[in-house]
Amino acid sequence: MSEMDLFEDVSNPLDSVEEILHGNDWVFDRPTESEIVVQASGQRSHYRMTFLWQEEFSAMQFFCEMDECVPKKRMDMASRLLKDINERLWLGHFDIPEETRTPVFRYTCLFRGAQSSGMEHVEDIVEIGMAECERFHNAFALLATAPTLTSDTLSLVLTEHAGAA
Repeated sequence: MSEMDLFEDVSNPLDSVEEILHGNDWVFDRPTESEIVVQASGQRSHYRMTFLWQEEFSAMQFFCEMDECVPKKRMDMASRLLKDINERLWLGHFDIPEETRTPVFRYTCLFRGAQSSGMEHVEDIVEIGMAECERFHNAFALLATAPTLTSDTLSLVLTEHAGAA
């Protein structure tokens, strides 16, 4: 059995993604069989989610992009913030690409050996991604928009809290 034969039993999980998006009444676009793009609203912001299926590796990449843009002059501070945030995550990571300077949560999952496209698994990925974006939204919003900002202020924003105001 070749290595590529191991991947043949996995169906395209983007079909499950479509079901989840329909279930949430989210409008989406599927420009190709291997890509879905959707706009979604959270409690704190709007997000652009992208799902990319790579059949060759039976892997799906998930991106949840925030609607903030980090000024060029703050990219060094952004690097330190990303380090602090990513150390707190169990799954996925945040990145701020130089080209767009918009924070994005990224996660890649393998479906090799899966008996189905794993609708529950995909639901978990969407839920986790949006929750992490909501959790760290204030830090990224400050980074993008605060007139003055110090490392101490960002550290304070990252402090875990209980309850809601």
